[in-house]
Amino acid sequence: MTSLRLLIIGAHPDDADFGAGGLAALYSRLGHTVKMVSVTNGDAGHHEMGGGPLAQRRRNEAANAGRCVGAEYITLDNHDGALLPTLEVRHQLIALIREFQPDLMITHRPNDYHPDHRYTSQLVQDASYLLTVPNVASHVHHLMQMPVIVYAWDHFQRPYPFTPDVVVGIDDVFEQKIDALHCHTSQMYEWLPYNDGSLAQVPEGDAARRAWLREFRSPRFRRAAELYREMLIADYGEERGRQVEFAEAFEACEYGAPLTEEKKAILFPFATN
Repeated sequence: MTSLRLLIIGAHPDDADFGAGGLAALYSRLGHTVKMVSVTNGDAGHHEMGGGPLAQRRRNEAANAGRCVGAEYITLDNHDGALLPTLEVRHQLIALIREFQPDLMITHRPNDYHPDHRYTSQLVQDASYLLTVPNVASHVHHLMQMPVIVYAWDHFQRPYPFTPDVVVGIDDVFEQKIDALHCHTSQMYEWLPYNDGSLAQVPEGDAARRAWLREFRSPRFRRAAELYREMLIADYGEERGRQVEFAEAFEACEYGAPLTEEKKAILFPFATN
């Protein structure tokens, strides 16, 4: 099998894990190269700490999470909650993408509750064509063709709902995905529970927390399998498709290279049907 390069670009440390941590682990198992990127440094994502100390903490958490799924995980030094689709950040991403030379890129959809998510998507879209233009960010050699770009699944309905083009069963690597999320202590057990009112539910102790996290977050990934069951059956066959418990779903972005059936078979080589 040809060696592939997967680049997952999220707005914050832990976004890449949520959206495509299972796919990252599957790629790594097949010997492919995976890079996960947070466009911001996460320095606002907490209720008790912030700034440089939080950014460093989240950078370390992300690096540890990446190791759980066999990926390099980096955070860029843009402020959390203050991301804008500027020319400076666009050129930052163009250079990063060109240096990595991905076959497949994953990011947020452009409609989302968080402005950093929306602007990360906008930045990736704005960079897509310019990746091939030699005189833009010319300090890094241009790509000869755009990679395939897909959006990770979300539940937002306006201005249009998510429409999957690929659904991937992640049962075999689900524990790795949970392990990766478990590394984001500042988020999984502190900030997000504080923000959603579940902080009192978080147990003490590493093992107890990890078990709680699995139970608390599993419904999200189980729902993707339930919503797109027919696609799983079509791709994996009747028996295996019905057995998939956890899934990740992706929607093609028309600004990247077309996700043809031939490309789909190469970039998502997990189905057996």
